[in-house]
Amino acid sequence: MAKKKIKPGSNTIALNKRARHEYFIEEEFEAGLALQGWEVKSMRAGKANISDSYVIFQHGEAYLFGANIQPLNVASTHVVCDPTRTRKLLLNKRELDNLMGKAQRDGFTVVTLSLYWKGAWAKVKVGLAKGKKLHDKRDSIKDREWQVAKQRIMKNAQRE
Repeated sequence: MAKKKIKPGSNTIALNKRARHEYFIEEEFEAGLALQGWEVKSMRAGKANISDSYVIFQHGEAYLFGANIQPLNVASTHVVCDPTRTRKLLLNKRELDNLMGKAQRDGFTVVTLSLYWKGAWAKVKVGLAKGKKLHDKRDSIKDREWQVAKQRIMKNAQRE
């Protein structure tokens, strides 16, 4: 559900579609990831899932929690592969302070939106989010369905 089929040559590794459904995204930040070698190989093979992941703050640093990167079968035997380990996010001090302050004071949640390649580097897009209520989710669904119906009407009107 939250994982997208990857096209050859696409930079996107994994998407978290549920995040935009569950939360209002106020701000987006791009962060690097501190990864091990087997994780990079697995991500290149498309074996990453970020649907249940979010960001936690410990000792003044940000960590990605709940992301699942499945190891490849051909991974080395002497390396212990933990698919759900906590990974450090690489952010500027200003961005880190901004995220931490809003998450602790203002009641925001920091969720992951997408995982992608930028050049040779793996990046994660995190969003500063507020939770949606049930009626907000219904409004979002109604708006999305109206946009689809409107496009269909406009397409049929142009044909006539």
